[in-house]
Amino acid sequence: MKKMIFSLLLGLGLVNTASALEGNAEAGKAKSALCVACHGADGNSLVPIYPKLAGQSAAYIAKQLADFKTGAATAGKQGRNDPVMAGMVAALSEQDMADLGAFYAAQTATPGTAAMNEAGKKLYFGGHVKRKITACVACHGADGKGMASAGFPAVAGQNLDYLKSQLTKFRDGTRANDNNNVMRNIAVRLSDDDIAVISEYMASLK
Repeated sequence: MKKMIFSLLLGLGLVNTASALEGNAEAGKAKSALCVACHGADGNSLVPIYPKLAGQSAAYIAKQLADFKTGAATAGKQGRNDPVMAGMVAALSEQDMADLGAFYAAQTATPGTAAMNEAGKKLYFGGHVKRKITACVACHGADGKGMASAGFPAVAGQNLDYLKSQLTKFRDGTRANDNNNVMRNIAVRLSDDDIAVISEYMASLK
């Protein structure tokens, strides 16, 4: 059954070849030395604009690394374009990406520090029917832990500034590596205020 589900996700493009490899957390720990400055020794970044990687699914991390490499190779026409990460992933093999994913997935994310807000909670759980905004809970779960098997990342306790920046990038199209345009179709309908309150709510989740 697991093989059937995996094959279906692979066929739908929700799992990439990097995440298909089995990662080794110990090997990933050794390979994470270059990541520490931005993401912290255990994947809990203390720099607000950089994401926490601790506790994120191994497959999602591997996919993002692969997308950064594709973005660099295609001058941003495909994948995920980021000048900083382009240099970091240049020498990584698919196995390296899988190992790094396994290492960070095995770490424990620190609790969020943002304040809970009702406006963000309402959008997260209910969306906005008239404005055709899909509820975040559909993909990221009631606890914000995501759906690893479908490629949806954990957002609970993520750095607030990072969440805001990514939603803004999805909205303006400068980030376009979401499967089937899911995030772009939602983000394009979000106002600056929406992004602020949703990000704050997600960052507050434990």
